[in-house]
Amino acid sequence: MESSFLIKYAEIGVKGRNRYLFEDALVQNAQKALNRIDGNFHVTKEYGRIYATPQEDYDFDEAVEALSHVFGIVGICPMLQIEDEGFEDLAANVIRYIGDNYMDQNFTFKVMAKRARKNYPLNSMEINQELGGRILEAFPQTKVDVRHPDVVIHVEIRNHINIYSKIIAGPAGMPVGTAGKAMLLLSGGIDSPVAGYMTAKRGVVIDAVYFHAPPHTSERAKQKVIDLAKQVAQYSGPIKLHVVNFTDIQMYIYDQCPHDELTIIMRRYMMRIAEHFAVAEKANALITGESIGQVASQTMQSLAATNEVCTIPVFRPVIAFDKQEIIDIAQKIGTYETSILPYEDCCTIFVAKHPVTKPNINVIRNSETKLAEKIDEMVQKAIDTVEIIEIGQ
Repeated sequence: MESSFLIKYAEIGVKGRNRYLFEDALVQNAQKALNRIDGNFHVTKEYGRIYATPQEDYDFDEAVEALSHVFGIVGICPMLQIEDEGFEDLAANVIRYIGDNYMDQNFTFKVMAKRARKNYPLNSMEINQELGGRILEAFPQTKVDVRHPDVVIHVEIRNHINIYSKIIAGPAGMPVGTAGKAMLLLSGGIDSPVAGYMTAKRGVVIDAVYFHAPPHTSERAKQKVIDLAKQVAQYSGPIKLHVVNFTDIQMYIYDQCPHDELTIIMRRYMMRIAEHFAVAEKANALITGESIGQVASQTMQSLAATNEVCTIPVFRPVIAFDKQEIIDIAQKIGTYETSILPYEDCCTIFVAKHPVTKPNINVIRNSETKLAEKIDEMVQKAIDTVEIIEIGQ
């Protein structure tokens, strides 16, 4: 049986002199993921290879599940690693590996050897040919097919010898922690958790802000967002969730401003508050789940109106996705079923019947002057009374 895992990465390999920083981050993140399961895994790197080796008995499916949530991994290879005891020992181990892993040997195969250690007595082509012959002798049902084989037997001649044939897809991307931090505006909808996931996939650490409006939104709506944050955190790592009481601000805007502008003005105050927490947490950008044209507040003019109050960049990873594309990702990462639970967030409660779709920024600014008497005090109170929930993995 396999004794460990070879962890494959792709994009990290072209990082030049900084490559080691990305490799080290990937090793650290894989180690953290495996620390949550049994097996006492040691994750190490060696000359362009990363290995995860258990020191105790472990559950194979649990280990694969843990690694499948680590950004930066493109392939998880269950592997038999042996010492170099000569070609005869290698051939015997390859035969044993196939026997252990393929109960039905009626398959086509090819051997793909890589000789990183050039002092090995056979070159790669000779290893392929010799091992292919031994496999055919041991398993007469098999056939060689170098173009479209059912099974590829990989043999890597390094300080040790790695034998593997299965490559389980990882989530790809870049290791979290290699690209700064951003603050996610997390609602209970489908889009924002996907936006957080996609940004974390590029190596960004994420925290989050949720705007709660009791009694118009229930505790179940808040719990729904906490659950979504937990699901995203399985990929992104720990998230500091800021729960902001937005009720007084929403009601004040509702009372003072034209109703067709409600959504835009509310969004502008959400962005201001989210930016405050982003700066406090040393985050470099905001993240939203907005997609062009999906709703009235997501037209080009509306997005420009909300952007205008921000002094840091706003990332919108799903900006050009249609709804089904976003749903597909939500289903893949496990957030969809939670997102569609029927608990309203604060944005949907106060949507106008006929919201403005092409807001004029000067008109919006003028409407906001009607809030001058109390809004700064309300914003400060919302900031001062924030509830912070540490979302683990």
